[in-house]
Amino acid sequence: MTEAGHRTDSIDRIWLRAGLAFITVLTLTRIILLSLSPVDLYPDEAQYWVWSQNLDWGYFSKPPLIAWVISASTSLLGVTDFAIRLPSNIFHAFTGLFLLLAGSRLDAPKTGFWAAVIYLTMPGAWLSAGIISTDAILLTFWSGALYALIRLRQGGGWASAIGLGVAVGLGFLAKYAIIYFVIGTGLAIALDPPARRALLSLKGLVAGLIAMTFLLPNMLWNAANDFATVQHTADNANWGGNYFHFDELADFLGAQFIGYGPALFGTLLAGFWLALKRPFAMDGNNRLFLVLYSLPILLVVSAQAFISRAHANWAAATYVAASLLVALILMSGRPWRRWMLYVSVAVSCMVGIVFTSVAMSPPLAETLGLSNAFKRVRNWEETATAVADAANAGDYDGVVFDDRNVFHEMQRYGSSIEPELFMWQRFATPHNHADQTWPLPLDYAGRVLVVSHRPLDTHRMREDFETFEPAGEIRIPVGGGRERVFTLWRAEGHQRVERTPEYETRWAEEDALRTAAGEN
Repeated sequence: MTEAGHRTDSIDRIWLRAGLAFITVLTLTRIILLSLSPVDLYPDEAQYWVWSQNLDWGYFSKPPLIAWVISASTSLLGVTDFAIRLPSNIFHAFTGLFLLLAGSRLDAPKTGFWAAVIYLTMPGAWLSAGIISTDAILLTFWSGALYALIRLRQGGGWASAIGLGVAVGLGFLAKYAIIYFVIGTGLAIALDPPARRALLSLKGLVAGLIAMTFLLPNMLWNAANDFATVQHTADNANWGGNYFHFDELADFLGAQFIGYGPALFGTLLAGFWLALKRPFAMDGNNRLFLVLYSLPILLVVSAQAFISRAHANWAAATYVAASLLVALILMSGRPWRRWMLYVSVAVSCMVGIVFTSVAMSPPLAETLGLSNAFKRVRNWEETATAVADAANAGDYDGVVFDDRNVFHEMQRYGSSIEPELFMWQRFATPHNHADQTWPLPLDYAGRVLVVSHRPLDTHRMREDFETFEPAGEIRIPVGGGRERVFTLWRAEGHQRVERTPEYETRWAEEDALRTAAGEN
């Protein structure tokens, strides 16, 4: 090997080591900060922990992997909020590692380094590092699948094919959004000759069979449970009525600029345009290949936002291939591109540090007027204590809730509540995991304490009981002068009124009248 070749190898090793060091240091820093976090679990996090107490192949709204992960973590470290959230940082670290390796394969370790840095420091990643979510798990297997496919696309062997199948299969068990990877793969077969040769082969067939093997138990669980998870995913689309929501589309795209960083998201959009304008003129089609695994997601979720609504994180899978594409663009061409990358990463880190500081310090959040952003993750232990005091002081057989978020928070923090916990079922069929698993029995004759967090539903609940009397209220400060308010009711003789179409029409009219009259 020539001296120049040795020098190139040496530089490549430096970038790889720098990438590993960056991932390690950032991850350890985030874990230390997480261990000091004063915020309670968000309601969805509490629900995931509840799932982890009863492992299965599926749950009402999500595939099972997040419950398995939390169960493993809490089994090793104990049932603490830290242990519940810790896996998120581990998964983000592995996503960074796969991006480092994928960028090194596509271009050079320097590109892989910056792809990992872009992903790990984007504002959305700072937020995700502080919670446990299905996205953090999904993106690890998405990035692992992309890395395995890149290897296979470049002539990789059976290890690459098996890795691809395992990663896609586990991705399905993490979140059904992995279907976008399958769509991207279909487009790659059609438009990218190297991917076509790799996937339309025995190795590609084996990868597909492995992925289906992982998915099969969850599909069998869904079939045995009326396709609850699949139906919930479809219901989330919320199609119907007016199909023109320019405000929702603007909010969604605005959230993408903020969550990824304005300059980086602008670069991504430019990259989409250039790759599609000149698909066969750049990097042996590498940029077009990455577009196939990012642009379709953004287009589909943008269309969903326009038709109905879309949460910002529904497009999270965009930013795996996107980080590689943006790194390829900004590490090539004129020097100003590199400077834009450096400044963008620095700004993202500043945003992340500010967000982390606010989350760690309730007084700082109040000073900056950001208490409202954290009201749903504060003082749940105090709330549970107040509910326990009210429930344990009376002769109650059960405690009934009308808000599944509150219900799961009480399951997490309300171990001192002595009566059994139930959910009042608002609709004819279960609409969430709490409805499905802990509904108040139809002919429950015992005395219950109703803890109502939804004033409009209180009127409906009264109709479901023979007696329904006021029992006080609970007010819990959550910062910024705001309070978490519950009305309490003593109730007996549960006889659930049938939820007929006439019932729904009648209550919709009454709710409209109350709302017009200023009732909450």
